[in-house]
Amino acid sequence: MSETLEQTEVDALLAAVDTGAAAEQEPSVVSRKRRSRQEVRSYDFRRPERVSKDQMRFLEAVHEGFARNFGASLSGFLRTIVDVRVATIEQLTYSEFIHSLPNPTCFNLLRAPPLEGQMCLEISPLIIYPIIDRLLGGSNAELFVPQRPLTAIELRLVRRITDRAMTILSESWASLTGCRFELAGTESNPRLVQIVAPNEVAVVIGFEIKAGS
Repeated sequence: MSETLEQTEVDALLAAVDTGAAAEQEPSVVSRKRRSRQEVRSYDFRRPERVSKDQMRFLEAVHEGFARNFGASLSGFLRTIVDVRVATIEQLTYSEFIHSLPNPTCFNLLRAPPLEGQMCLEISPLIIYPIIDRLLGGSNAELFVPQRPLTAIELRLVRRITDRAMTILSESWASLTGCRFELAGTESNPRLVQIVAPNEVAVVIGFEIKAGS
């Protein structure tokens, strides 16, 4: 069994030892231990949370702003009302995240210098193909969603969407750091991409997109 003490408590105990007063303070230390036992909560060491609740709330607020601005940008680009909202925000292992994605999909790798490492932006085929259909003049009526990787022409059309996302992400993250998001590559099979160890914890933010008049 272990007990975590604040630094001020550690300093006080050390000072008491120097003055010979540790024995007199023992009852209060014991009562503090008893109180701490009542505050024990379960913790899953297989899925440690690396980001605090306050940081998660801050990230959610930042990406809610991104969602509003991205929706406004898509509305002007597609000439229809587009509503983008944060649907979920959670901490998963990278392996759990990858295995939750469809295959094939539109899996974009992002850089954000001067930050190290890479990030991912996955856009579901259920979102991609209706957008492509509208850009090509379709009505989305009885739209068939093929189960295949995007063609070169389709990728060029999607790039017009991801470029907008990169710009707005950079603006949204300006309050955190002076980074600028860049597209590093696009893959169709997310399971072939490993940017971190499978058991590494990642923050996953899911967005809901609705379009229509």
